[in-house]
Amino acid sequence: MNRRPLICAALSISLAVAGLGQTAFAQAYPAKPITMVVPFPPGGVADTVGRPVAEAMSRHLKQSVVVENKGGAGGGIGMAQVAKAKGDGYTVLMSLSSLVVLPEAAKILQRAPMYETNQLKAVARFTADPTVLVVRADSPWKTYADFIAYAKANPGRISFGSSGNYGTMHVPMEQLKAATSTFMLHVPYTGAGPAVLSLLGGQIEALSTGPASVKQHIASGRLRPLAHWGNGRLASMPEVPSFRELGVPIQYSQWAGMFVPADTPAAVVDSLRQAAKFAAQDARAVGALTAAGTSFMYQDAPEFERFVQADATEMRALVKRIGKVD
Repeated sequence: MNRRPLICAALSISLAVAGLGQTAFAQAYPAKPITMVVPFPPGGVADTVGRPVAEAMSRHLKQSVVVENKGGAGGGIGMAQVAKAKGDGYTVLMSLSSLVVLPEAAKILQRAPMYETNQLKAVARFTADPTVLVVRADSPWKTYADFIAYAKANPGRISFGSSGNYGTMHVPMEQLKAATSTFMLHVPYTGAGPAVLSLLGGQIEALSTGPASVKQHIASGRLRPLAHWGNGRLASMPEVPSFRELGVPIQYSQWAGMFVPADTPAAVVDSLRQAAKFAAQDARAVGALTAAGTSFMYQDAPEFERFVQADATEMRALVKRIGKVD
């Protein structure tokens, strides 16, 4: 008896069943709620972007996408949680650009990184905003020139808040200090939300953050923007000059994007990409971000991956220039 046809038939059936299994798995996803880890407390840029995106994705996927704020270590705790999570599509990360900075910063501080960027896979970028230098409206500094003149004449008298060492609120201020040969006192918090509250409460004098974290306080007359780290004028704050306009050659962008563990199956990533694309075009989500002072600058996975790699190269060089800081 010739057994070869039987073996080939069995192999064909096995491959077909495997293919059906993969198709069924892809079609079944998501079969339960998805957790979107925001690695900062409520009130910051990642949270402001994450909540309307999660709500829109929930409608597209016909399954809940639940935001879980996991602050600490400048975002590192939440980022590491997702990097080490099971790659099944049920744990996703809404991260800021500090994602590419923290592993390099850990090495400079001679610490073991909490995660490596190759443990995460890019899904989509949603926003990319220059950070804005803000002070309280009742401060004596009406302009950037007032602010920097005081900083130069009074080393260490101005304190600024951040979301943690080497985070997206810390790095641009270190750029400003280096470019102007000034010393300002750094006060790290667990996220932008607590830092903004401390600025409003008078515990610190200034900070750099995304427009979405402070627009409402600027509109209410409690905070005053002095300059921003972008190119040209911002649509949401057209009256605010960039540092480049002011003769300070610095630039910084705070982006927000979604990631999954690196071993997440391609079919699941594709489902999340489609949901992310839906969110970026959804009227409710667009309206929420516009009201917060930002807008979608969407990038799908291939383009976003290239963007992240380029940004990581630039930010690693910047962190090395900054060196070890307290």
